[in-house]
Amino acid sequence: MSTAVGQGVVTPVWEVTRPARPCRVPGVALAGFRDRGPAPVDHRLDPHPVLTLALACGEAALGIDESTGRRYRGSLVTGLGFGVGGAARVRAANVEWMQVRLSPAVARAVLGVGPAELESSVVALDDLWGERRAARLRERLAQAASWEERFALVEAFLARLFAAGPAIDPELAWAWDRIVAGHGQVRVEGLADELGWSRKRLWSRFHAQLGLPPKRAVKLVRFDRAATRLAGGQGAAGVAADCGYADQSHLHRDVVAFTGVTPATVAGGSLVAAADLGWVDHVPRLPARGGGARPWGSLPRGSVNGARAW
Repeated sequence: MSTAVGQGVVTPVWEVTRPARPCRVPGVALAGFRDRGPAPVDHRLDPHPVLTLALACGEAALGIDESTGRRYRGSLVTGLGFGVGGAARVRAANVEWMQVRLSPAVARAVLGVGPAELESSVVALDDLWGERRAARLRERLAQAASWEERFALVEAFLARLFAAGPAIDPELAWAWDRIVAGHGQVRVEGLADELGWSRKRLWSRFHAQLGLPPKRAVKLVRFDRAATRLAGGQGAAGVAADCGYADQSHLHRDVVAFTGVTPATVAGGSLVAAADLGWVDHVPRLPARGGGARPWGSLPRGSVNGARAW
């Protein structure tokens, strides 16, 4: 779930708090959000290259309304790339909630279902984890005295799930992280060559285990970086050049496809303060090779220009 850019927003809506240290669960990043706006929140939800847990930390509930008329309230899970085309809006008032971003490489271990099963969808946490487990977590978050206590609670909870959950193919974890590290400016054919796989094999396994075809993943990661720079005030021409688009028209088409609005609208205002824009396009990375709770295997044969993605 991205901290989207809204239309006509002058002052920040969300107050963002981040942990003092990175999450020890690989491929996971946490942040706390508090509604600080003078009026109820109502903004477009833009797609992001992560799966997201939105965990309620009090009585007031975050809500997501889809253009189809479906409405969701409470603790939710959104799939990879949810919100394409401006098809969903976030609605809330006086809420505190935690945003947990999950790399698709660790989503199955943490959530119990794979990214492909949640692609471009939103699910109530009660339906995913069961009412008892979801309610217990919600109660403990509401009782916590500080954001740091909440972060520690959720981290410990996710660490237990991750340790017991299944891993994806290490080659695919490497390929995803390579796309993220390159900000979407990588060639899918080059990834296949480095792995020693055929393009067909990479496409089928990537899609099955990570939830998107690799070229779609590249476009989503590239768009996410571009949208953040537009929100930060960078001009469209500079964003197009920096983010690997062929030209400004190419950027325009991608932004409209992903958000339903133009780059100028995306650049119209941010829902977070400038100091928090670093969180907006933050995509959690995997640990160094051999680090973390589970080894991710070695790099495939060779790497571009000798660079290591780990």
